[in-house]
Amino acid sequence: MSATPKTSKALTRRSFLQTGMVTGFVLPSTVLGQPPNRARPKAGDWLVFDGGEKSGERITPALLELDQRPVAALAKEPETETLRDGSRLNRVMVTKLDLARLDNATGDLTADGVIAYSAVCTHTGCDVTNWDPDNLFMACPCHESKFDVYNNAKVVGGPAPRPLALLPLRLDGDAIVIADIFQGRVGFTQQF
Repeated sequence: MSATPKTSKALTRRSFLQTGMVTGFVLPSTVLGQPPNRARPKAGDWLVFDGGEKSGERITPALLELDQRPVAALAKEPETETLRDGSRLNRVMVTKLDLARLDNATGDLTADGVIAYSAVCTHTGCDVTNWDPDNLFMACPCHESKFDVYNNAKVVGGPAPRPLALLPLRLDGDAIVIADIFQGRVGFTQQF
């Protein structure tokens, strides 16, 4: 007759945390939290180009043309140089707008007219990469939702239920820095 092998209890996250509570040991947040590249953009992060010949370069208003097609950008943590590329929800589309056409509240969230909106459509989460140059609307290629860049990315066409989230910016010298967290909810809401 063979002996039944002892089964050891698997170390799960819950049992690991419970052991820590009992013994009093503390782990750094990076052990239990998300990796730094997945963290949302925060105040003080740089804004850099995401793709193309300028990929990784800090964005300045001088590098953008008025009312140009929005370009993809990501936040970069300056102290560690961590690019916040671990979540597609961190991706933004950046363009330069005419400050005279913006209301004061929106203008205050730009860096010399440079504005950043979430690149994730609020309808089903596709990337908002299309551009309507005649009306200056960002557009989603999946279901044709359109967002007015001069009016807080208000939905002006298609099935999207709400505007794109705005990422407040400010100038630091001649470069663009993130001023605050996203204004509005990033991503989409599943509808059942």
